[in-house]
Amino acid sequence: MNRLDGKVALVTGGGGGIGRATATRYVEEGAKVIVSDIDEAAGNTTADVANNAAGNSGGEAIFVRTDVTENDSVAAAVAAATEKFGKLDILHNNAGGSTNDDGPIADVPDEEFWRAITLDLYGTFLGCRHAIPAMQANGGGSIINMSSVVALMAFPGRDAYTAAKGGIAAITRSTAVEYGKDNIRVNAIAPTVILTERVKKLFEDSNVRAKLESMHVLGFGEAIDIAQMAVYLASDESRLVTGQVFPVDSGLTVK
Repeated sequence: MNRLDGKVALVTGGGGGIGRATATRYVEEGAKVIVSDIDEAAGNTTADVANNAAGNSGGEAIFVRTDVTENDSVAAAVAAATEKFGKLDILHNNAGGSTNDDGPIADVPDEEFWRAITLDLYGTFLGCRHAIPAMQANGGGSIINMSSVVALMAFPGRDAYTAAKGGIAAITRSTAVEYGKDNIRVNAIAPTVILTERVKKLFEDSNVRAKLESMHVLGFGEAIDIAQMAVYLASDESRLVTGQVFPVDSGLTVK
């Protein structure tokens, strides 16, 4: 049985990596998916990949260009879901990311701090702001935010990113309590190093890969590892799960 049969999902940052893997898995499980990304070519490619993987699931993906840092753009993406498919059940707030311009708090440029806060934290805030009314109208839903292991442990040298991801963990908990009465569940995933193309490029300019690898019990992750957790949190299997931040971290936070 399709685990997301009849559900409608919006995946931000769906143009590649974790977003592409999640959108594809959602379609494979029967969901109708809005693939949201600022990159039109990448977003359309994800929609094609997902639709090619749909098989007989009944799932479907369409692309909607979205800038998650712009209020009206996020509102339009949510509206596209409700206009095309009649409702919104699932929001995967996936858009975000770190750069090598990040650093210790005394050194990180202001521009990098605000880039991380605007893209990661404010983008997540806007996704929740616009998805929640649609989910209230639908009788409930599941919001899946993307935090990080840097929000759960000391991780020096990425203080802008850490601030943003820590904020996401905090608003996940408060939003879950605030909107539980509306049957809206809010959880977050806290990945470790996931070997997307973007992360591989970050490692090209970094001397920390070997050290990080030694800290991971099961090695680095792949995008599909996060997508599988996102399927669980989107499905009715997790109907009693809310306000949690789930490490998918290869044992990093307990080693």
